[in-house]
Amino acid sequence: MPKGIIISASSNLYQTEVENKIYNCNARGKFKKDKTNLLVGDKVEITIANEEKAEGVIEQILPRYNEIKRPKMANLTCIILVISMKMPSPDLLLLDKELALAKKLKINTIICFNKVDLVTQEEVEKLSKIYKNIGYKVIQTNAKNKAEIDKIKPFLENNITAFAGNSGVGKSTLTNSIFGTELTQEGIISNKNKKGKNTTTKVTLYKYNKNSYIADTPGFSTLELTEIPLDELDKYFIEFLPYLSECEFGGCTHIKEEKCGVKEAVKDGKISVERYENYKKIYEELKEKEKNKW
Repeated sequence: MPKGIIISASSNLYQTEVENKIYNCNARGKFKKDKTNLLVGDKVEITIANEEKAEGVIEQILPRYNEIKRPKMANLTCIILVISMKMPSPDLLLLDKELALAKKLKINTIICFNKVDLVTQEEVEKLSKIYKNIGYKVIQTNAKNKAEIDKIKPFLENNITAFAGNSGVGKSTLTNSIFGTELTQEGIISNKNKKGKNTTTKVTLYKYNKNSYIADTPGFSTLELTEIPLDELDKYFIEFLPYLSECEFGGCTHIKEEKCGVKEAVKDGKISVERYENYKKIYEELKEKEKNKW
C-alpha cells in the first residue's frame, strides 16, 4: 500500500504527497468513528482510487513521533522559534514557553532573532547570550534582505520543520526567502499597535527537498502548555537540571522554598534572572489552569 505524508488539510479533504505526486484524499469513516483526527505531517497509507485524477483514500495513520496541539500538526522534528527584535517587540515569555514544550516533545530547537537591522547589535547579543549560554543554537537574521538565511538551511535537511512565533515576526518572510519565491503571504504590521496581523490561516507543508518539509503555520500570541504537568515544568528548563538534586525538599517548586539549588544558582549568576522570572510566571499560569480545570 503506498505511503505518503499529509501536506495540507481542508474540511475532509487531505492533500497527500506520495512519491512526489500529490493526491487529494478522503479518509476512511473509521477515523471519524474512532474520533481520530488526521493532522498535517501525518505519515499515512493510502489506496489510490483514481490515478489520472490523483484521488485516493487514507487507510491508515502510521505511528506518530509526536503531536503538537497549537498549531495542530504531527511528526515535527525541528522547530525554528522566530523572535522579532522590533515591530513586534521580543516576547521572551512566549519563547520560554515554546522552549519548554519543544523539550517535552523532543523536538530539535533553533532560536532565530529576526529583524536585527532594526536595533543595535548590542541589544541582539544581550538576548542571544541568555540562550547561547544554556546550549541553544541561536541564529540572527534580517529576512527582508535575505541576510544570514543560509545559516538556517542546514537545519532543514531530513526534517519536518515549523517556524513558530507571534504574528508579524517574519515566519512567512523567512519561508519565502528560503525558497526564493513567494510561497506564503507575508504578515502585516498594524500601525496602531505595532503588533502582527495573522495572515496564515492553516498549516501547510512545503517540500524543501527529499524528506525535508517546511510548515507554514498560523501565527499565535498565546501557547497552551497544559500538557506539561505542573511538577515537571522544571525539567524542561534545561539549565535547571544540574541544580535540581541540590534542593533540600522533594517536589521543590523553586519559588518559596528555602535551601533550593535552583534559587541559589540564580543568586550565583549560573541561571539567568530573566529565564527564572519567566519560569515563575509559567508555573503560576499552569497552577491556575490546574486549579480551574475541575
